[in-house]
Amino acid sequence: MSETSEQPERISDAEHAVMEALWRRSPLTAQEVCDEVCGPRGWSLATVKTLLSRLVVKQALATEPDGKRFLYSPRIARSDYVGTESRRLVDRLFGGRAAPLFAHLARAEALTQDDIAEIEALLKELKS
Repeated sequence: MSETSEQPERISDAEHAVMEALWRRSPLTAQEVCDEVCGPRGWSLATVKTLLSRLVVKQALATEPDGKRFLYSPRIARSDYVGTESRRLVDRLFGGRAAPLFAHLARAEALTQDDIAEIEALLKELKS
């Protein structure tokens, strides 16, 4: 199934780890997803299957039968997801304005010189 720009129900942090694996490479079986995420997170195959099922119910993943197993693929593009989550963050924490977010990051010294240069280049591009 092809990716759509339709946004699913909110994705948890654990579900997001599964989505990242599938955005990197898909379609994958549950075992292949587990191979990507289980070791670093200490998860079992059963945990991954539960997360995959939740993501299917949320319409974030599509399934396709492959013999006795299923192949999983994202139904939403990563860029669309990032855009929606970024907007939610700015709306929730910064009253819908991006400038206070950048001010907060700058005051917290969370921006590297490379980050600042990248932001400056983007602002210059947006102004022209």
